[in-house]
Amino acid sequence: MRSARLMKVFVTRRIPPEGRALLAGAADCEVEQWDSDEPIPRKELERGVAGAHGLLCLLTEQVDRTLLDAAGANLKVISTMSVGVDHLALDEIKKRGIRVGYTPDVLTDATAELAVSLLLTTCRRLPEAIEEVKNGGWTAWKPLWMCGHGLTQSTVGIIGLGRIGQAIARRLKPFGVQRFLYSGRQPRPQEAAEFQAEFVPTSYLAAESDFIVVSCSLTPATKGLCNKDFFQRMKNTAVLVNISRGDVVNQDDLYQALASGQIAAAGLDVTTPEPLPTNHPLLTLKNCDSLPSAWEVTSLTSS
Repeated sequence: MRSARLMKVFVTRRIPPEGRALLAGAADCEVEQWDSDEPIPRKELERGVAGAHGLLCLLTEQVDRTLLDAAGANLKVISTMSVGVDHLALDEIKKRGIRVGYTPDVLTDATAELAVSLLLTTCRRLPEAIEEVKNGGWTAWKPLWMCGHGLTQSTVGIIGLGRIGQAIARRLKPFGVQRFLYSGRQPRPQEAAEFQAEFVPTSYLAAESDFIVVSCSLTPATKGLCNKDFFQRMKNTAVLVNISRGDVVNQDDLYQALASGQIAAAGLDVTTPEPLPTNHPLLTLKNCDSLPSAWEVTSLTSS
């Protein structure tokens, strides 16, 4: 029988052992965990959270009114192992006086490194080149074969110059980028000064940039931001990299832009859904590269 003084904490996934040890070492906590690397089914989530005082969740769990009702009045703290909080019904959570914790700077460096890796992989056509070596397509050196796009003297546009956006710019600067542009809700002159970055409208950024990195939060204002109109403004030699949220990019419009040659290439660290079905149209394109999201790739190596 559970002691009346113990507080129940429900964890929705296997987490790094250091985190589990911290919870287990709390004398006043009883920890229950969904013991799997796969997302917890909704019914199991509602069952597990019932009566919990604390919830430790991931981006895959939608914490909405229904789940909060299932948890009951005991729930006082929600901690999400993520930078984004768009899976949390924050207004409803606030009404109930529940505190929220998140991990804003845990993966800044790792995500920035993966973003730059994805940009270089995409613009230099590395997956295509590797495949040509494997299938015998590489026969002899050809001056114009497999030519990509270089960063030297380029213009890089960053949508969202937050922690991760700044970390990406910091890593790209030594490649000889000539000009940085950024867009967002408001200018950030202090942060932009390091890169001499110019605050511009998103439409101008789309038209002027050789490389565009999307690193903004998902909000009603940014949902579908990169759409048909956005892609029509881009150069046909430009490369798009999205590391923010899948819903910031209209994937149907992106497919059309890539398939028609309206833009040169895209690298996707995030998609809707995740993962994309293996028969998704975007995965049929040679000029579209997709990786598992940065959190999945780096959560253990960065702990």
